[in-house]
Amino acid sequence: MTIEDIARKPLSKQRLDDVLARATQGADRVPGVVAMITDREGNIYEGAAGERTLGYGVPMTLDTTFALFSTTKAITGTAVLQCVEEGLLDLDAPAATYVPDIGELKVLDGFDAGGNPVLREPKRDITTRMLLLHTAGFGYDFFNESYNRLSQEHGQPSVITCSKAALTTPLLFDPGEKWEYGTNIDWAGQVVESIRGQRLGDVMRERIFEPLEMTDTAFTMSPSMKDRLAPIHQRESDGSLTPLIGFELPSEPEVHMGGHGLHGTVGDYMKFIRMWLNDGVGTSGRVLSSETVAAAVQNGLEGQHVGLLPGVLPTLSNDAEFFPGVPKGWAYSFMTNEEVAPTGRPAGSLAWAGLANLYYWIDRQTGVGGFWATQILPFADAGSINGYLEFETAVYQ
Repeated sequence: MTIEDIARKPLSKQRLDDVLARATQGADRVPGVVAMITDREGNIYEGAAGERTLGYGVPMTLDTTFALFSTTKAITGTAVLQCVEEGLLDLDAPAATYVPDIGELKVLDGFDAGGNPVLREPKRDITTRMLLLHTAGFGYDFFNESYNRLSQEHGQPSVITCSKAALTTPLLFDPGEKWEYGTNIDWAGQVVESIRGQRLGDVMRERIFEPLEMTDTAFTMSPSMKDRLAPIHQRESDGSLTPLIGFELPSEPEVHMGGHGLHGTVGDYMKFIRMWLNDGVGTSGRVLSSETVAAAVQNGLEGQHVGLLPGVLPTLSNDAEFFPGVPKGWAYSFMTNEEVAPTGRPAGSLAWAGLANLYYWIDRQTGVGGFWATQILPFADAGSINGYLEFETAVYQ
């Protein structure tokens, strides 16, 4: 099927509804799901199935609030790019120019015989470009054994504490040497705060959410958002689901974590996706220039690639890799598939995900994008990701 064929292909609402319904049934079922598809003009599919909380009888609805986790990253990346556009930020200058604390971090060279971390000076400075591309040297404790050891043996706080202490970790390697998924975008958010003299959420509201008319996305939820929140569920080893009532990110976080801290609705996120489909233009104003968008969607990794994310903490993540065998890069700040994906998504498209099994894609070539939202741990849950892949495939095949 050609790009033109895909663009003209009528979507079957019934087929997509059936995908959502199947996802909420059977052994691998999800409690509930909200999924939407947009073209450049507006949403062309909106669906919800299942329950917000398993066993409570409250249906999942289109306006349900989700913890967005790492789907936050692309929004923070957009705030960074705005600083670059305005001449306020040099992506290749040391990030310590803007956030001195990042210049104090050392490289972890393993652990000594007593189990203590061995630290040394990095060979080069971290830049904001490295932060956006995940090449600065940061990781996550649920994907990296060394960070997990720092957490377990040395009290390194988890990123879900949304604390400054959670960010002040040693580097896993010298900046720029390889791709490793981690707290890079949280630090990029700190760069934005330093430049703007405002908290990241205020920057986002004024410069991204208002032009896009996103009224249901924030680091601190409004009472209405809180009333519509879907709780996170834990997939147990026997496949059953347990609602984690009360397990939430801090309501008044010390740090607005640009890597994972937002809450929002799928409907709001579709407005953000549409902005990228429309070369930076939002409903009530331009967010980025078309030139910035054209540069930002290019793979920025040179001689590196996005690979498997190993599930080091099984309660938080399984082993995860999108489209094994398909070469993948990283743009500013999304994953790119460098060849056509098995779903039919064209090469050069953008995508990423959130820890509680939220998935989105942005296909600028065809002019479509989609979002699939559940609230389940661990990441790469079979019921969630297989439902998402079936959902995306229905758009293209």
